Amino acid sequence: MTRLLLIDDEAAILEMLEISLTSEGYEVTTAESGKEGLRIFEEEGIKLILTDIKMPVMDGIEVLRRIKAIDKEAEVIVITGHGDMDSAISALQYGASDFITKPIRDEALILALQRAKKKLAVSRQLKDYTENLEQKVKEYTVELRQAQEELIRSERLASVGETVAGLAHYIKNILSGLRGGMYMANTGMARDKPYMLQDGWAMVQRNIDKVSNLALDLLRYSKERTPERTLCSPNRIVSEVLELLKNYAKVHRVELKKILDPNLKDAYLDKDGIHRVLLNLVSNAIDACIYDTAASKAWEVTVETRLETDDDPGETILFKVTDNGCGMTDQVKAKLFTRFFSTKAGRGTGLGILNTQKIIHEHGGKISVKSKAGQGSTFSVRLKRNMPEGSKGGTN
Repeated sequence: MTRLLLIDDEAAILEMLEISLTSEGYEVTTAESGKEGLRIFEEEGIKLILTDIKMPVMDGIEVLRRIKAIDKEAEVIVITGHGDMDSAISALQYGASDFITKPIRDEALILALQRAKKKLAVSRQLKDYTENLEQKVKEYTVELRQAQEELIRSERLASVGETVAGLAHYIKNILSGLRGGMYMANTGMARDKPYMLQDGWAMVQRNIDKVSNLALDLLRYSKERTPERTLCSPNRIVSEVLELLKNYAKVHRVELKKILDPNLKDAYLDKDGIHRVLLNLVSNAIDACIYDTAASKAWEVTVETRLETDDDPGETILFKVTDNGCGMTDQVKAKLFTRFFSTKAGRGTGLGILNTQKIIHEHGGKISVKSKAGQGSTFSVRLKRNMPEGSKGGTN
């Protein structure tokens, strides 16, 4: 049951409104003066207030002003005399949720109260979300600090300064997105524009996901691990990755193709790790098409598998990801596998390709790239098909 504070210096109006609003499911507390109403508000913290403007000693505008000074989230609806538009405008300027005119129509009053209740609900939700966000930031801060210490111990980073320099621009973009989303959400709530609130909320959520992904990427990069090899199908992993990315590619007019070697049987691989490798390489290939300025191209990304026989004992699996997107210069290629280098102009951290390289090296494999600016790129990953001697594995 929603609590409502009703302030009016006319006892008959108080009694009538109390009966009416109680029947609508509100828990009504009444006050016969602005001063008394303000005292009740301070003592009981009622969030929804309905007050008359024309009252002796302390009028409704002053009540509104003082309530908002105490609690900005409180929603105050003012009652004005018919035609008293100046008072209504003053009330809105001081932050009133709404105004209704005398004689009071039940339909207008109920509608105004419903709008105010909705604003209160959204405010509470935003507050809860902010508190949860603060807790998550604290948790991620602890994890990142631990990861940073481990990175330094293993000499994976040359210095803390290099880390900050590599990530600063990306984090700045995330913060800008968060601020923009919060501004839109607050503006939509203040102006009762649901579409702005919805768009702002979506921006906040997208950027929270970016914070989460950044923290997870850092943690993955910082930890040494042994691949958990199981018997799995390399061709099936490719098909699963392409299925996962087909909608993203379709939206950006990129055609996904696959050329799977039918002779490539099951192999002992860390299925989740290789899935992550291919997901990152194919995603980057799609992005290379998106960032390509040659809009007349028919963009394609092709994933190929092949079983190779070389001079080394055992068989080698080749995963090849080719795109005809923007490509890379020799200077960009030289920096590709260095710490926190990204080709996405502030939209990436470079951690994705570093984690990809790390997983491949943990498998004892190799990754190479061929690329030409304006023509596209090909990433080749080579892994041994059989499990190394002495390794443990299961079936999948």
